[in-house]
Amino acid sequence: MSKVLVVDDEPALARALAINLRAHGWEVVTAADGRSALDAAATEHPDVVLLDLGLPDLDGTEVLAGLRGWSTVPIVVLSARQHGEDKVEALDLGADDYVTKPFAMNELLARLRAAVRRSRDSSPTTSVVEVGSLLIDLARKRVSRDGLDVRLTPTEWSFLELLARNLGRLVTREQILREVWGPTYEHETNYLRVYAAQLRRKLEADPAHPVHLVTSAGLGYTLEP
Repeated sequence: MSKVLVVDDEPALARALAINLRAHGWEVVTAADGRSALDAAATEHPDVVLLDLGLPDLDGTEVLAGLRGWSTVPIVVLSARQHGEDKVEALDLGADDYVTKPFAMNELLARLRAAVRRSRDSSPTTSVVEVGSLLIDLARKRVSRDGLDVRLTPTEWSFLELLARNLGRLVTREQILREVWGPTYEHETNYLRVYAAQLRRKLEADPAHPVHLVTSAGLGYTLEP
């Protein structure tokens, strides 16, 4: 089941979209304003975002730019704005598709499915990352060490998953905080120290001298193979 984040401040339309999407097998999360949308995208990890541009607190283009600052989630813009320049701006900011109101539900469903399919087709072909004695299964969200399952909390998993998808590359503190906790947590570096320590206790042979989850002081973290 794919998860869609519906961002629209019209209660009747948001409710109708949610009912129709659930009837077609989607898991639905809703947000009625831009800030709630950014928070929901960070915490709910949707497979696609359906974004209205006319929001009460932030313009939809600001939300779009905010999401693209830290996420590659597919974004389908849903808007009553039919001017060509509005569509061009949204696409330039990183939208994957643009649907104008009024719309046919079957067309919208097809566009959402296509956005999710393109995103998955562009994902890495391997879903299992091997790091020393660790096997990190990205598809099944499981970790094993020396053949034994390791139980992680959802936040620990999100932290590890981000590092695993960037194996051998430095991931900055700001990027980790945005993607795991949300865009309002960029300066909460104490979270990183706590969760890095927890992961090392579960994953490293010698947590005091880690060889896989490596800190670059003042910069971020790297998962070394």
